[in-house]
Amino acid sequence: MMSIKELVEKAGRGDLRAFEDLLVHYQDRVFSHCLRLTANSDDAQDLAQEVFIQAFRAIKTFRHEADFGTWLHRITVNSWLNWQRRNKKLLIFSLDNPVNTSNGEVIRELAAGEDSPLEAVERQELSAAVRTALDRLAPEYRTVLILREMEGYSYEEIARMLDCSLGTVKSRISRGRRDIKKEIIKLRCEWDEM
Repeated sequence: MMSIKELVEKAGRGDLRAFEDLLVHYQDRVFSHCLRLTANSDDAQDLAQEVFIQAFRAIKTFRHEADFGTWLHRITVNSWLNWQRRNKKLLIFSLDNPVNTSNGEVIRELAAGEDSPLEAVERQELSAAVRTALDRLAPEYRTVLILREMEGYSYEEIARMLDCSLGTVKSRISRGRRDIKKEIIKLRCEWDEM
């Protein structure tokens, strides 16, 4: 089995099989990241496809200064930011509303777990509040929060991915945390009024 570096070098020379092996190796990670960014499976699939098309076109320029996975994440984030600019309208929906499927409406249900029903509902509400609050943040704040808090990247790795200074990353994370806290408080007030 070839190493990632060997696959990247072969793909950079036009070897489609090597690029396909890279795609298979990274597709789940890229899709997972796209899903966290878009919060929608269909959009995540479209975004992931766009990421791999861009990676294929640019692989000849990959300089091996960073990890290939980090390079792909940077393409993912930049593609998402561009996608956000093209699609400024965010769709926010209530978890209480049924989901429309080809078989009609489906009511969202909570799966049974080890927690009490009240704890499960509270965790679900918090998760929904965080997701909605993230969706309401400016893209640059949402991106760094997802990379740091959900993906677990260090400040330095995020700075490299976004091609910005460490100070900018720290500032965006600080502002993002402040803004998401405000949004969660607003959501709580909105839900209490219902």
